[in-house]
Amino acid sequence: MSKDPIPSWFFVVVAVRHEGRFLLIQERKHGQAWYFPAGRVEPGESYVEAAQRETFEESGVKVRITGLLRIEHSQPQRGNRIRFLFTAEPAGDPTPKAWADKESLGARWFTLDQVRSLFLRGDDVVEVFEYLERGGPVAPLSILAPEGSEIV
Repeated sequence: MSKDPIPSWFFVVVAVRHEGRFLLIQERKHGQAWYFPAGRVEPGESYVEAAQRETFEESGVKVRITGLLRIEHSQPQRGNRIRFLFTAEPAGDPTPKAWADKESLGARWFTLDQVRSLFLRGDDVVEVFEYLERGGPVAPLSILAPEGSEIV
């Protein structure tokens, strides 16, 4: 078996909810579809920090990460792709940016019914929001811990 390093990419995806609405960004790529705030984790950044940064950069809304919905793993041709799907709520002013920049074309709050009628990047958007609307369980952030930390 090969001992060569396996290239790995880590991404965060954030489902933000506030007063019965969900935050989506309109992407510059992917056909300008609507999607969760999401992006790659940068070197030296925790997953939670990446989730907060990506949400703010793409939507203009500062968030408090409230839980971890799931961790997804896939193996593209040569490597690993790991996605952390977080839940969040606004931390301060929930007004999203209404202008386009290099991060997104803008952001808006939508009800679940409105989300169903949008051009979405993937079916996972509705699936996640329906799950959250049903009150599906979300893991606490304490499930993510630095290697070697004490289990409490």
